[in-house]
Amino acid sequence: MSFPVYLIGARGCGKTTVGKLLARQLSYHFCDTDQQLQQQLEQSIADYVAQHGWGTFRQQEHHALLTVTSDNTVVATGGGIILRDDNRQHMRESGAVIWLSVDHHVLVNRLTADPEIGQRPTLTGRPITEELYDVLQQRLPLYQQAAHHIIDANQPPEKIVIDILTALSRDSLTA
Repeated sequence: MSFPVYLIGARGCGKTTVGKLLARQLSYHFCDTDQQLQQQLEQSIADYVAQHGWGTFRQQEHHALLTVTSDNTVVATGGGIILRDDNRQHMRESGAVIWLSVDHHVLVNRLTADPEIGQRPTLTGRPITEELYDVLQQRLPLYQQAAHHIIDANQPPEKIVIDILTALSRDSLTA
């Protein structure tokens, strides 16, 4: 197995935490598209969006995805990366797409404890916990469309990694 593994899901679902653990288990590189973007843009995502808007940000995010796509890499994506058809298609065709699915109330608890406001601004100007439900309703079908595997991410990161490795090993057995 040498293809990229993409982790998708809502903000707070554990993509970065799980991604680092998964990369270690696979002896892969780890990349986070949000961190890549902040380095490229030389500013926080919140500041960039405030100056240039979400449309321009989504274009930059697309370029970051293409930049980090590489064999032997686990890529933690931004929660909204699935909003663009070309991103969903690119991930599905170039690697394995894993959706870390988390219950709404678990996400609210995680985001209340660690809001990361400077990293990811709200989409509506409302507090993140208020807008989360609406955002999830819009994105759930897109996560489903993009994902090769749906993993229950309501559990500890180590268990999530085991579930991902199991799903990936099933793929290699049927390939």
